[in-house]
Amino acid sequence: SLESNHRCNGFYYEEMVTTTLFLKSELKSIGFNSESPFQRVQIIETDPFGKTLVIDDHTQSAACDEHIYHEALVHPVLLAHGNPKTVFIGGGGEGATAREILRWKSVEKLVMCDIDEIACKMCRQHLPEWSEGVYEDPRFEIHYEDAYQFLQNWKGPKFDVIIMDICDPIEAGPGVVLYFQEFYQSIAKEKMTEGGVFVTQSGACGFLNYFEVFTTIHSTCRSSFKHVHPYAVDIPSFGCPWGFNLCYNTCAHPDAPNWDAETVNKRLLEALGEETTQALHNYDGETHRGLFCLPKVVRQGLAKETRIMTKDNPVFLT
Repeated sequence: SLESNHRCNGFYYEEMVTTTLFLKSELKSIGFNSESPFQRVQIIETDPFGKTLVIDDHTQSAACDEHIYHEALVHPVLLAHGNPKTVFIGGGGEGATAREILRWKSVEKLVMCDIDEIACKMCRQHLPEWSEGVYEDPRFEIHYEDAYQFLQNWKGPKFDVIIMDICDPIEAGPGVVLYFQEFYQSIAKEKMTEGGVFVTQSGACGFLNYFEVFTTIHSTCRSSFKHVHPYAVDIPSFGCPWGFNLCYNTCAHPDAPNWDAETVNKRLLEALGEETTQALHNYDGETHRGLFCLPKVVRQGLAKETRIMTKDNPVFLT
């Protein structure tokens, strides 16, 4: 009952999950609070989530569960490719996506492009655990530019894997064009090698909010790639499960989303080595199996979705 709720004086961080549902946590401190030319950037600490990166009033990653998000974003797509040597990250300012990619022994070059240099540097200063020495790795290269224009103008070798670790599509956000059909068809696909694989974070996909952008991003990916595999993982600090879309025309392991736990664990050991595989916090064969098992209501929503995000017909998270 309401009478039994624990009440105390203090400060709280509150974030909207849906228009009628909010996630509230105790605010311990504010480490950084500023406006970059592109967005509002905050680094706070809450109980129970620990240090947390907040951009434009939305949690981007928190100490307690950032590994869940970043491992789920990176390892399925790299497994699907099988032997990635060149990888591109759009966004990824915390450095944690790069951290997971550089665990792979096959990776020879990782190019990351994030538009917000201030946010990247604040993460490096205040959240060093996220990047874990990424900036010192000779395989890593970073550019502080618009990822759309950067890829469009890229003249270097094509990428085996492209990973989009960007903010949700909000109307005033700098990265909304990276969800458009034009980007997938005319830029991303053109910059990938034969057999290249693409993945994008795709927003909330819980029972109460999967229809906000997740189904539309999936529909847009389906209009651009021959094969698209939606998947999700629960992120406690986000207040709901979070969605991704893994896409390709052809790839070395098209059946990777359906691999059993034993196969996933074997492939991880081959790709990462035993010590690095054991260092993963959440991702393994059993977790992999669960990622691609979406609830019936979400699968039905994906099947029914007809909207496609384009420059002329954008869909924004409100």
